[in-house]
Amino acid sequence: MLLRRVIPCLDVDKGRVVKGVEFVNLRDAGDPVELAVRYQDEGADEIVFLDITASHERRETVAELARRCADDVFIPFTIGGGVRSVAEAQAVLDAGADKVSVNSAAVARPELIGEMASVFGAQCVVLAIDARRDSGPDSDRSAAGRAGGLARYGVYIKGGREPIGRDAVEWAREGAERGAGEILLTSMDRDGTEDGYELELTRTVADAVDVPVIASGGAGTLDHLVEAIQAGDADAVLCASIFHYGRHTVCEAKEHMRAAGIPVRL
Repeated sequence: MLLRRVIPCLDVDKGRVVKGVEFVNLRDAGDPVELAVRYQDEGADEIVFLDITASHERRETVAELARRCADDVFIPFTIGGGVRSVAEAQAVLDAGADKVSVNSAAVARPELIGEMASVFGAQCVVLAIDARRDSGPDSDRSAAGRAGGLARYGVYIKGGREPIGRDAVEWAREGAERGAGEILLTSMDRDGTEDGYELELTRTVADAVDVPVIASGGAGTLDHLVEAIQAGDADAVLCASIFHYGRHTVCEAKEHMRAAGIPVRL
């Protein structure tokens, strides 16, 4: 039976964990390593660290953060933010990370996904996609409209600052075909709102790819985690605010999911 995963997400800005709403209005949430250890002790399956300004500011990758975590975090963890080459990904993995997440660099040069997969294996490559609902005049919510190629969710890069004019579902499919082992799918419309995951987006991408999809953006209650799995067909749920500010623990989340009939590791 496939176990569903609960993955705390730590957005890192200048060495501190932050959280905002729709990628803006950030507030401090603590030290990344301390939080990661706490979530590990509570039963998290994995941890994701995303340096949310690395791509925008063209900083070096967060290999130093990986080194800090490697001494104290013994569950799998993913590092993302500013990785632009196989060499930079190698540095992050050598520092102790289990997976590398790519976003802006993969959009700029999709071949990077395949290059990383061929060197490290698909299991080490996570394609992060930041998507926003298309509200333009050409948007069409119908199945016929989607079949006709009209974008419903657009892809954004550089921390959600820049649209690229691509459909999120199509990009997820291409990323998986190029070698990404997982899709980390964030709804920018829901991020930090605590209104629940964008279920239609999650389900559509999950149907389109044959690799695990991690739902991200919008978790505000434990029921939202259940909905992402049962209605959104996600393989894992990424959570931030509900854990960072003490509303729930990872253990409580997993107990709630198990009570709803979702298989989890306890």
